[in-house]
Order: sequence, then C-alpha cells, then structure tokens
Amino acid sequence: MPGIEYHVDGGVATLTVNRPEVRNALDWETMREFALAVQQANSNKQLRALLVTGARETFVSGGDLKALADYPKRRDGLRLSSIMGKALEQLRALPMPTIAVINGPARGGGAEIAVACDQRIMAEDADIGFVHARLGITTAWGGARYLLQIVGYPKALELLTTGRVLNAEEAVEMGLVDQLVPSMQALSRAQELAAEMAQHPVEAVRAAKRLLRFALAYPLVSKHAERQLFASLWDSEFRRAAVDPFLNRKKIRAQRPLRTVRCGQPLRSE
Repeated sequence: MPGIEYHVDGGVATLTVNRPEVRNALDWETMREFALAVQQANSNKQLRALLVTGARETFVSGGDLKALADYPKRRDGLRLSSIMGKALEQLRALPMPTIAVINGPARGGGAEIAVACDQRIMAEDADIGFVHARLGITTAWGGARYLLQIVGYPKALELLTTGRVLNAEEAVEMGLVDQLVPSMQALSRAQELAAEMAQHPVEAVRAAKRLLRFALAYPLVSKHAERQLFASLWDSEFRRAAVDPFLNRKKIRAQRPLRTVRCGQPLRSE
C-alpha cells in the first residue's frame, strides 16, 4: 500500500498517512510522498479545503524510529528536519483552509503536522503529545512556532518541556483543538465542515485565509490588505453572480400576487 493516499472529491482533498502497521509513522519515502501531496494540493487552483488524517485508529505517530535508526549523524538530522520542515511550511502556506482530522494518537511529528493545519478536529478517544523531549530531541518540522501561535508561550513551553500527552478534553480546554467529536466521527465532521466551505466561491474562501494569515504576521497594516482584498473581490463576476439571486428574490416577491385569508387580511402568496 502507498504510504500516502491523496484524493480530491468535490473541491475537497484528503491526504491520508497510510502506514497503520507502524501506527502511521513516517519513513523517508513517506516523508517525500507527503511533501509531493502537499505540492499537488498547492497546484490545484479550484481546491476549497484539504483534510489531513491517518489510516485506521491513529493520526500520525511521528517519525519511524526503526526506519531511521541507521541514520544517526548530524547530516541525517538536517535531512530529516528539512524534508518535513519544508513540507509543513508549504502546508501552512496553502491558500485553502486545512483541517487536521485527529482520529487517534498524534505524537511527536504527528503533533507537529496537526498544529501546521489551520484547524483541528479531534475524536474523544484520541490524544496528542509533543513527546520529543522524552527522546532527547526537540521539534524539527516547525511545530514549536506553530504551537506557540495557537496556545501562547507558557502553555507551549509546558508541552514541549514536559512531553505530556493530552487527552481530547485537555487539548480542547488548552485551546489546542477546535472541535471534539465522538469516536470514529472526526473525519465525517471534517468533511461536513469542508463541504460548507466548498459551497462558496473559491476566491472568497482563499481571500479569508490570506487576510487572517496576513493579520497574524502584520497586524498594524492588515487593514490596508483587507480593503484591497475586498475591492478586488467586489469587482468580480463570481461576486456579481453570488449577489444576483438575492436581488432577483426581492423582485420575484414584489411580483407575487396577493391572496386573502378568512380574516380579510391580505398576504402575499408563497
């Protein structure tokens, strides 16, 4: 079976780490496949959302320690951090919303993948942990800075230095996870959310994400970016097409004949 599965349905892509025999741990080949799948998502101009998940009962358990055991040198560490570090940077920068579907344990590098996504939906029987310190290492794929943006400095420091594994309720309480759902329903809930996003013009959905990302990085000048984005969307055919039904609905209602009820009060026909 391929280490990564990637498919698109109705403008929504799903990237699945498919190595359940090793709890979806990533070896060298799977890392390369992951990076290629993210590149494929980036090249799809009509994509509305990307879901990232793991096969069966695990999200991602990080790097495959057995497969990586023969690569102990500093150059190997740089290679390891570079492949997935660049992949998660591109995942983070994708123009469409990204959702981590945490259907089971997310550990180490798996937790880094989760926080690289825009949103996180978690099953109630799943957990998440930045367990790097237990192995004598730290985050390598950008997880520290992504975690910092989500939960703030004190909580991020606590999670990174203790290696504590959070259950689903703790993750939600800390603000690390956005939605908690019953067991086995994380993917279906994420698909529902992505389908809601896919109903709207792709340009508007992508503009919303671009604006929020810009506001995080440059809060003092984000208002100017907002005005420019709005103006470019306002003068577009898809915006006019979206507004047209609202305008026509008013005209149709105005043209509907009146009907009367027994009390004699006129009402417009349905």
